[in-house]
Amino acid sequence: MSEKPNLTLPAKVDKIIESTHPNDPEKAQITIEGADTLYSEIRIENKLTTADGEQVRLRKDVEVEVTIEADPAATTPSPQPSA
Repeated sequence: MSEKPNLTLPAKVDKIIESTHPNDPEKAQITIEGADTLYSEIRIENKLTTADGEQVRLRKDVEVEVTIEADPAATTPSPQPSA
């Protein structure tokens, strides 16, 4: 586990977007659970690398996790709840 502050959210691959041009990569559209409705979808290049260095792609309708990670210097403490 990373020592950087992080948050992991469940997500789902909703769509695989084929390239319309040979130089453009295939994209995966991912919906992140818990995000605001208008901002819950992201599109990324559909290219992942396994621990062995093998190139793989995501499939449509699979469950994934999206992790947000930041350097400690880029964060501030959360306010303490009042009692």
